[in-house]
Amino acid sequence: MKPMCKNLLKLIALTTTLAFISCSKEDKLSQQERMTDADDNEPVLAVLANFDDVNLTLTNENANHEIVRNPDSNALEIEFLNSARYSGVHLDFSTPQDWTIYDEYHMALDVENTGTESVQLFLSIHSADSALHRHVVIPVGEKHTLFAPLDGVFWNIDTGMRENPKPWATDDLMFILIYGNYFMSNDSVTRISLNTRTNMANKNIRLDNIRLRKNPSYNETFVHKIVDKFGQNAHVDFPLKVHSLDEFKTVSDKEITALSKSKPFADRSKFGGWKEGPQLTATGFFRTEKVAGKWWLVDPEGHLFFSNGLANVRIANMFTTTGMDFKDDTIRYHDPEELTPEDSIGKVDIPAAVQETRYLASSTRRSLFEWLPSYDEPLGKHYSYRRSFHGGPLPHGETYSFYRANLERKYGSDNFVQQWQENTLARMLDWGMTSMGNWVDPAFYPNQQVPYFANGWIIGDFKEIKTGKEIWHAMPDVYDPEFERRANLTIEQIADEINGSPWCVGIFVDNEKTWGYRTGSVEHRYFLPIGALAMDSAESPAKRAFSQFIVEKYKTINALNKAWDTNIVSFEAMHKGVQFSAYNENLEADLSEMLSMLSNRYFSVVHAAIERVLPNHLYMGVRMATWGMPEETIEAATTYTDVLSFNVYDEGLQPFDWEFLRAVDLPAIIGEYHFGATSDTGSLHLGLLYASDQKDRARKFRIYMDSVSGHDNFVGAHWFQYIDSPVTGRAFDGESYNVGFVNVADIPYPEMVEMAKDFNTSLYPKRFNRPLTKPVKQQTRQATTEALPQ
Repeated sequence: MKPMCKNLLKLIALTTTLAFISCSKEDKLSQQERMTDADDNEPVLAVLANFDDVNLTLTNENANHEIVRNPDSNALEIEFLNSARYSGVHLDFSTPQDWTIYDEYHMALDVENTGTESVQLFLSIHSADSALHRHVVIPVGEKHTLFAPLDGVFWNIDTGMRENPKPWATDDLMFILIYGNYFMSNDSVTRISLNTRTNMANKNIRLDNIRLRKNPSYNETFVHKIVDKFGQNAHVDFPLKVHSLDEFKTVSDKEITALSKSKPFADRSKFGGWKEGPQLTATGFFRTEKVAGKWWLVDPEGHLFFSNGLANVRIANMFTTTGMDFKDDTIRYHDPEELTPEDSIGKVDIPAAVQETRYLASSTRRSLFEWLPSYDEPLGKHYSYRRSFHGGPLPHGETYSFYRANLERKYGSDNFVQQWQENTLARMLDWGMTSMGNWVDPAFYPNQQVPYFANGWIIGDFKEIKTGKEIWHAMPDVYDPEFERRANLTIEQIADEINGSPWCVGIFVDNEKTWGYRTGSVEHRYFLPIGALAMDSAESPAKRAFSQFIVEKYKTINALNKAWDTNIVSFEAMHKGVQFSAYNENLEADLSEMLSMLSNRYFSVVHAAIERVLPNHLYMGVRMATWGMPEETIEAATTYTDVLSFNVYDEGLQPFDWEFLRAVDLPAIIGEYHFGATSDTGSLHLGLLYASDQKDRARKFRIYMDSVSGHDNFVGAHWFQYIDSPVTGRAFDGESYNVGFVNVADIPYPEMVEMAKDFNTSLYPKRFNRPLTKPVKQQTRQATTEALPQ
């Protein structure tokens, strides 16, 4: 492609969604004539591996592989094992590959699932200084060509979604972006890896013909009018799709009628505990106890309780970005003492005077919608404003909630939120869910039907330890007195919202903080203390605490330099900031101690605040992500929390990952997990863990929950989340996942509901290792499932 045309494509792609398509695809193909594979419609630019000639170094990691003979050629058979978190094969080039000699290209490979379970396959492409990671799901028994876009217009369109739709018409399956550098350095590609992660059973595939192909002509509507008036994918049909208001009302009314006839599970206590199990001491509040070698929650009446529920039961973050903003920016200012973080504010009314300054800020976002109402239409009340976005084409702007609009269509304009809450509680009881997890709307706190977990964020103007490695937000400087003040204000607000209710199981505070990685290099595990040590003590309370620890331990700068193998001039120089080029055992041990100090300070401050105003409620911890749970932080959490909490996006709990809990001997809970599918939903992204369809999704839910309920330490798990993300991505960060038990039209997925009921029917006796003595009556619960679209 001529440089002028290439630059023009990029410029137009960033400002509009359609015009770039006309820019000489035919010219490009005529300039680069390449061979075309018999099975491909797109020209093949380069064959990377066909396994007839071993032109790559092939190694495996916790996997088995074998080159076998296909009818016409060789192929690579891979068995991904369940004996380790990571199982994969690596294909290494003898010399780095420069793919930048091509324009508009993608990688393709032929894969067959030869096993008995769907395979979530991860593709990692490594270059000298970056890596790209994408994943896809391959259904059982199916053979597909998979492709991963690597260059071209596709990359230059920032729609604000976690992934764009397929850019051209094809039956091939597209690898979807998960993490890594969005723009990889394709001039020095060294390795291709194919792997699976956290398998609960071995997985098998047959692989052949890895190649680079020319991108075909783009579909002119692939990011144009992809959302209909109900917030659904306008381009595809699927089982639960509603096509008219009459159809929508018929489906909704049928479920509402069925729920009105449903009753709670017969073996449940008032609070959802196991009333047919052993009677323990009743304290009037939830607590924990180890019974017959297993940890349990105990409900206020003294019944064993296991928390199976849904997280994020709220409509506040169902808004999506419209592409509009306002020149009058007064709406962006807010009270600095506000205790609620911006991703849970929900609806912000836009004053009429501000509305008059509305303008088009992103035509790419605006063109995603077939329909959006005007402000003066009945459904115009579901606009809102977000003061900042975590990512996407705009820093802030107008948002709209199709889900809220659908609730008004469903219930009418009067009290539709209240009716949604009542219907949601009825669903929880009908499905057998024992609780609602983190981020439940505080409006549910007064309910006396389903227990819940309260939550809070500690936000404010306290200092932070900024390292550049944080995932969501920088770590608070917990030694700053302002942090302690804000922590107390946060817990006091939670206490006011709970109002002493025994229906509150416990309190989660904060979420997925970037403590450091559990494994890896010193820089990966200890970037928090490393980052703090680089700061000036005059500006960082954490650095002052660490400096005091160092001075008290080593007394002299010579002793410090000898221990760390450094050449720091003086303690005064250390106070100003110190950086490292190498790490020995002594330095690593001190960094570990400093991370312990930081972690203990955090948990002690929060624990003290909860103990002061919420002494009867459990402190559930901070919901550590599996990528952010270093040993030092877990150890600190065991000292101050009642229940350890982890967000675990795995296929299930593997015993070798959680052996440390036996030594800790504390109860633990899963704060988040999920599985998604796109083949029968209209969603554009599957989430973090994949299934091939809704039936497979329900099966994976069951496998996961069986692994949790079967573990002696775990007392519950919360599916994230109640509602699918908007098709065009939630406003905060563009998540566009099929991870809900209900879709954007508030229609439950029948397969998920039926599997949840089946699991919950035998939950308590199975976990307690007691066989069912009599069948649980299910007539009314079955009726509600039958009321859903099939």
